[in-house]
This record gives sequence, C-alpha cells and structure tokens, in this order.
Amino acid sequence: MTRMTRARRSLRALVVTVAALGIVAAAAAPAGATPTPEPTATATPSTTPTGTPAPTASPTATGTPTPTSTESPKKETPTGAPTSTTPGVPTPIPPATAAVDPWAVTPYMGWSSYSMQVYSGNGKWITADQLIAQSDAMHAKLQKAGYDYINVDAGWSDGVDANGRPTPSATLYPQGLKKVIDHVHANDQKFGVYLIPGIGPDVYNKAYPIAGAPGCTTHDIAKQPLTQADYWKIGYAIDFSNPCSQKYIDSIADQLAAWGVNFVKFDSVTPGSGISDGSVDARDDVAAWSKALKKHNIWFELSWALDINYADYWKQYANGWRVEWDVECYCGNEALTQWDNIARLFPRAADWWRHAGPGGWNDFDSLDVGNGKMDGLTPDERRTATTLWAVSAAPMYTGNDLTKLDQLGVDLLTNPEVVGVDQAGVPARPVSTTTKQQVWYALNKDGSYTVALFNLGRAESDITAKWSDIGLTGSATVRDLWARKNIGRADGSFTATDVPIHGVRLLKVTPDKGATVTVNDDAQGFSYGGDWTRNGGAEVAATSQPLTVNVTDTGTPAPPTSTGPSRTTSINDTDPGIAYSGQWGYSNGRNFGDYQDDVHYAEHPGSDSFSYTFIGTGISYLTELDSSEGEADVYIDGQFVKTISANIPSASHTAQQTVFTTNDLTDGKHTLRVVMKSGQFMLLDRLDVIQPSLIDPSSVSFDTKAPAPATFSVLRDPDEFTGITANGTALKKGSDYTVSGSTVTLQPSYLATLPVGATTLNVGFRGDYLDDVHATTATGASVSYTFTGTGVDWLAPTAPDQGIVDVYLDGKLVKRVDTHSDTRRTQQKVFSVSGLRNGKHTIMAVKESGAVMRADALRYSVR
Repeated sequence: MTRMTRARRSLRALVVTVAALGIVAAAAAPAGATPTPEPTATATPSTTPTGTPAPTASPTATGTPTPTSTESPKKETPTGAPTSTTPGVPTPIPPATAAVDPWAVTPYMGWSSYSMQVYSGNGKWITADQLIAQSDAMHAKLQKAGYDYINVDAGWSDGVDANGRPTPSATLYPQGLKKVIDHVHANDQKFGVYLIPGIGPDVYNKAYPIAGAPGCTTHDIAKQPLTQADYWKIGYAIDFSNPCSQKYIDSIADQLAAWGVNFVKFDSVTPGSGISDGSVDARDDVAAWSKALKKHNIWFELSWALDINYADYWKQYANGWRVEWDVECYCGNEALTQWDNIARLFPRAADWWRHAGPGGWNDFDSLDVGNGKMDGLTPDERRTATTLWAVSAAPMYTGNDLTKLDQLGVDLLTNPEVVGVDQAGVPARPVSTTTKQQVWYALNKDGSYTVALFNLGRAESDITAKWSDIGLTGSATVRDLWARKNIGRADGSFTATDVPIHGVRLLKVTPDKGATVTVNDDAQGFSYGGDWTRNGGAEVAATSQPLTVNVTDTGTPAPPTSTGPSRTTSINDTDPGIAYSGQWGYSNGRNFGDYQDDVHYAEHPGSDSFSYTFIGTGISYLTELDSSEGEADVYIDGQFVKTISANIPSASHTAQQTVFTTNDLTDGKHTLRVVMKSGQFMLLDRLDVIQPSLIDPSSVSFDTKAPAPATFSVLRDPDEFTGITANGTALKKGSDYTVSGSTVTLQPSYLATLPVGATTLNVGFRGDYLDDVHATTATGASVSYTFTGTGVDWLAPTAPDQGIVDVYLDGKLVKRVDTHSDTRRTQQKVFSVSGLRNGKHTIMAVKESGAVMRADALRYSVR
C-alpha cells in the first residue's frame, strides 16, 4: 500500500496549502457568486475556424432534389418551421433552445492570481499594486489576442460589513478595491473575485441584518442542525428553503455588481471537490448564486473537479466548471506546474468534451505556459498544453506573472490561429485514448476540421490521422496552425513525422470538393426537440469475439469446442463508464499482479462506492484479497444482493480475485453498485461483463495432413458481421474465408498458413456509429441538423421496437421512413437525397410511431 499512502500524504499537503493561502476571504464571507463578464468581440483570423458557418457558395448545380427511394420534392423550400398536409402526421416538437448567456458565448480569456499565490508562497501576493501591474501587462502583451479578465483568487477579503457581506482587505487595497477595479475597467478589462459555498461561523453567530430583507438575519439562514458547507469545513451550509437565504445571496451579488465585479469563481463546489458521496452538497448554493449573478451579467465559474454525473445541473446554472484538481504542482517556487498535471487532463477532456458549448465551458484551470523558467514544462510541453486548452474550447486564462512573460510564452498565448480554434467553441474529441499517440478532432461550424496529433509517449513518434476515423471520406487540404503554413492536399490520411516527446501538431483540415462528412449524433450541431437520452442501453457497440483455431499435424483434427451461451468482456478500473462516489485514490505500477497494473482504492466505509452500468446478462467484480480489505455491500439495479468480503489473513495477498458474480440477469441494461462497508481499503481492479455469445462454436480445428474447411456461425444478424482479423491484420473475404447467410467458412488455403498449435482470430461485428445513439419514446420528438452541401444520408438503426419516422428537408415533409426490422441492425441508410443546390440545408427526422426512435449519424456531400 506504499503508493496509496504517498497519494494520501500529497492530498493532505495540498489541502493544508490551500487553507494556508488565505481562505480568510471565504471564511469571513458567505458563499460566493460568479460575476459574468461583458461580451467581447475578438477578431478571428480567416485561416482558423470562426464558429460561423461559411458563406453559401454560388450554386453549381440546380434542379430538383432526388431522394433515394423516396418521392422527390417538387421544389426546395426555405429552412423554417416544418409544414405538411399529410393526414395523421404528428406535429414536430421543436428543438430545445436554451437561453445562452451573451457574456459566455465563447470561452473567456484572461489571468488568474492563484498560480502565483502558490508559487510565491504568499497568499497575500494579490496587492493593489500587483493587480494593477498584471492588468497593465495584459493590456500591453495579450489583450489584442482577446485576453481581458483579471481574476483575483482567495484572500481578497478579510471581513464583512454591517450586513454580513464580504469586504475587501484594507491592507491589500488601502485605497479600496473599487479603485483597482476601475483601473482594470479603464484598461477595457473585466474583474473577478473568489467565493465559496456556505456562511462563515462568525457571520452566523453575529446575526447581521440582511440588506434589503427586513426581518431577516444571517443567523436565520443556516441549515439546522449546523452542517459542513465546503471541503475545508470552513462554513455552515445554508438553508435555501428559507426565503431569507436567497435575499442574502442577492445582497452580496448586488454589492459585487456595484463595485464593478464581472466574474466569480465559486470554489469547493460539491458533488465534486473531493466529496461526491452526498454528505456535502452545494447544488442549492449554485442555483441561488446563479440567479443572483445572472441579473448583473456576471460570469459564474464553478470549481473544482466537478462530478460529471451532475453535468446537466452545472450546465443549467453556470458558465464554466473545473473538471480536474488544481494544475499547480505545489512544489514551492521550483515551478508553477508539471507535466503529469497536464497529462491527467487528457482523460478528463475525453469524458467532458460533449458537455461544453455556448453558455458553458469545461475549465482546465490556469494555462501556465508563459515563462519557461517558472512553468515547470519543456517548450514542447508548453505548446502541447496550449493546444489541449485550445482544441477543447477551454477558458484560456494563464496564471503566470504577466510582467515576466518570455517570447515563447507570448507567442503561444497569442497565436491568432490557435486562439481562433479555442474561440470557435467546438470541443475536440479523441479517436482513442488507449494509446500514447492520440488524434483529437472537432468538426467546425464552417465545415473544416481541427485535428490535433498529441504524442504523450516517451519517444519521438510518427502520428497518423486517418480521415475515416474523423468522419471524412476523400481528400482534404491541410494547414499547420502553429507554423501558420499550408501543407497541401492529403488523400485519406495525414502523417506527422517525428512528433517530439510530449509534443503536438495542430492542423486545420478542409474537405475538398466531392468529399463526404459523417457527423455523429452527439456533435454540437445536432438539435433535439422533446425528451431524448444519449445511449442509456439503446446503443449497440462495435465488438469482437475470439475464435481459436487449433492446428494439428496428426491427420485427425480435434473436434470443435462449443461456445456456450455467453462471452466475457473485461473492463479496467480506469474505464470512463465507472462512476466513483466519495474520495477514491488511484494507484498504478504496484507490481502486485493487478489487471493492467493499476487499481482504484477507497478508504471510507459507508460513503465510498462505485457503480457501473452495463448491457448483458451478468457481471463479475474482481479485486485483491488482503488483510487490509474488508466487507462491501453489492447492489444490482438498486436492489441489495449480498455482502461480500475480500479479507484474508495477513500472510496472504492475491490479485485479480472474483469476489462477486451474477450471470442470470435478463439480457439488457443493468447497474452494479458496490459500497464499502468495513476494512482499511476497498479496491476495484476489474469488472467482467457477461454477454450472449456472438459465434458458435468458439473453437475450430484444422489438420495439415487432412485439410478441410472450418466453419462457424454468427449469432447476430449476418449483416452486422464485419470480418475477421489476425493480430490486427484483416483476412481477405473470398479467399481466406467466405460467407453464406450466417455461416462463415475458413478456407484450407488460409488455415494451412497457420502454425501448429492454437491461433486466436477475432470475429468483428459492427456497432452504431461511434458506438452511441440518441433515443426517444415521445411521439413528435425531433432531431435536426444543418449542413452545407449537395446531398445527405441519414444513418440510423432499425429494430423491432422502432416504427415510422417522418423526414423533413428544409422545412418540408419529403418521406415517411419505416425503421422497423425483425432484428437490431446498425448504421442503416434509411434516407438519402442528392442533387441539392449547393448551400445550407436542414434535415429533420420526427418520430411518428413505434416504441422508440433512435438517431445515429448523418453523412453529407461537400460542394
């Protein structure tokens, strides 16, 4: 457990450091709000994504659209409300149009004081002179690129006024904080402050009258009995069922607005901030502060390590949310940050990307890349960090001392094409995170792609972006955004050579004429009307099942081995689908025989738990057996099943042991939940999901002295079978194997090339595009997408539970599509149209009948 102990020590050190850095402001003041900045207009270079659709090109082809297997519309109609005279057609539910705060249409750009407070070791580093110096330096060096927020972190307040509202420190701001704010505003910048949830004990005890709320005092609004409000146990939770509580929050927000505050960082928000077990819950604080600040157009930013299970809640009430722990390394004045703190953001970005967009953004913390002597990063790592922030559309705010930026720092922070990527506001997604050489991409609103090639490994490497992996078919024109140079045309893929250790290449990829673009159902441009759910068991993922070929040379082939009714898929503890609740740690490289050499661990009986939702007929939980382990309670679909134990005598220790299994569930969606009950530790190493078998048999035989074909059957719809691979190399259909209905035959000519012994082949099956769908049960529910091109295909599943879908093109009903089939089939082309006028078009699909409608992907033709 050495690694776990070390992790706990570092966590405690971090907490002590944070507390020492002047949560005085937070302790003296109640929960804080986030001022929102005024919207800014930053010029975006024409060579970068602008977030605005490209102008409609002059038509190159006119005429009537020619839908495949549908009647052609007589003429195109302008995009607008769908119309139809067909009897019985349901009225489409229009897409939800959530109001977007105008000050948060794009990610904010600016500066935060916290990194320098940590680096200097002085929580009071944030003096008036220092803030004015940072404002002036930003104005001189960064403001033309779009940076305009000066945000002060913990420590700015050291008391409260006669109404219990936080007051600025007279020591730090002898002429008043208002004078500093006025200076910042005179530089055409915005100013932010820091607060946390709850109400300070002193404010509670002194029963201050609440401004603008006759009869209300600060003693009235604390939740009873008194309970913890924040991670550090500084304040008491507020009772928001009491109307006086909202009045109190309003009074603070009004005071901040009167000073000219434009931004509030609201720290220690739970669930998140290291507490996700429900024992401390700041969601009511978030809602109250959002209401109070919104009327003043104040940006509201939540921190830290917010729980992704509540992403929709954060999106409803805030303009941004921190997705991880602090970026600072807490290594004194040695450095601001370190590479590991950057690298750990990649999996968080992969989890959170789809939750960001206009109005609310994923916050990665300070981008500390401005001074190589302070940052703790190599030049390549500084560029990689900047790229990750930009392609993720994360707020770009630095924590460097702006008076000491080096030239590379200025160049990184102000490259107009890279800043343009960030401000386009389309977060990138990874093709895969299973390798250290990662390709991330975003389809921009102007039809171009942003593609980042990250080398997270320890050696230089070539990295290839396959156009098919990002949804592009055909050729494209490539531009290097960091070098600001056109590279030329690339057909099918692009390879960046010798990408340095922890380095990156950042590209703009523009599809050429004749290319096609496939857009997944979770892309930013999709609009949904009605009640839709992403996945939730409605999806089918691409998968494969091993087939063992036993080769002998005895003249007598061994009999095939029956598959049996099920197969098993192993899930590592790092899988993003696992939801950890409470305070979990992570440990790798223990050399104890763990699956993939890592585990997650918990230490708090009764509060720490994990859950995993899966599709199948059963699941097994594997962990270590050790004297430090105890008991845990297991639940399936919310029902208690049994108490299990992983405890054994101290002389023993065994890894990857099954402590719970069930295999008799109905095939479908289920949730496993395990709650720590006793012991020093509870570990999660691996989960094994049990699903129905896809092939039969699972083992075939071939004898070199009595050669004969080997056959097996696919147990899914034969159309879903995609082929066979051996060590990643595809076998050739027609020569290596043949297919007839559900029977696959391996040819002797191929089998004879295999060595004597057992060889494992993988039999592949297609899934929904990118393994996900959106689904609805509401009649009239709609999904729509606007594209620029000359034709479009709608790709969707067909299934026994689906029915009729009405398809509209540019506001006119053009086809009723039957999406019912006897078996579940993926990526079916259920509608197609070509020959459209080159320009913008909107396709919409509306559920008419059936239990479920599923939306998967669209594929449109460019120019």
